[in-house]
Amino acid sequence: MPTFLHVGCGAKHKDQTTRGFNTPEWHELRLDIDPSVAPDVVGTMTDMAEVADASVDAIFSSHNLEHLEAHEVPVALQEFRRVLKPDGFAVITCPDLQSVCALVAEGKLLEPCYTAPAGPIAPIDILYGHRPALARGNRYMAHRCGFTQAVLTHTLLAVGFTHVAALRRGVAPYFDLWALASKGPMEEAALRALAAQHFPLAAPERAADAS
Repeated sequence: MPTFLHVGCGAKHKDQTTRGFNTPEWHELRLDIDPSVAPDVVGTMTDMAEVADASVDAIFSSHNLEHLEAHEVPVALQEFRRVLKPDGFAVITCPDLQSVCALVAEGKLLEPCYTAPAGPIAPIDILYGHRPALARGNRYMAHRCGFTQAVLTHTLLAVGFTHVAALRRGVAPYFDLWALASKGPMEEAALRALAAQHFPLAAPERAADAS
């Protein structure tokens, strides 16, 4: 049974990842910095020492990278590559700053752009972290960097991922980016087919490679 590493899982489990991972064929290994969410592995994205080299088939990372300092992002992505098997892949989603900043440019920094289970979300929450959670002292919720589709794709290729398929959903209530990055060589048709299993119900807008 293939294993995917659910990085920064929080309280979530396999059924809150992707359609592709939420099947009986995949085994989930949960990793988080917070022991209170009962992960299988306690650790950080920048130091996953308890996960062996080339030991997992895939990685799922949802809204984690933006919590790192910008200089830590390559370190985390290199850790992702380290633990992936040679034919493994990573599925990453994070906020899309391009669409969020378009709202800011319209003067809507503090205006709710959608309502989440945690309450109304404004562009300032997407840019810097959810204000009510931060006010309660949850510093893990602070955002310290961010990405556009082009920057996320370039960063993945720069750390050694071979091919990247990317999707940008710049509309409410999403304002997010999705990327699927393969560790080893992969034909574009296979990359797109894999992305279709794990991305939201839309085709990837862009596929890129390290050449």
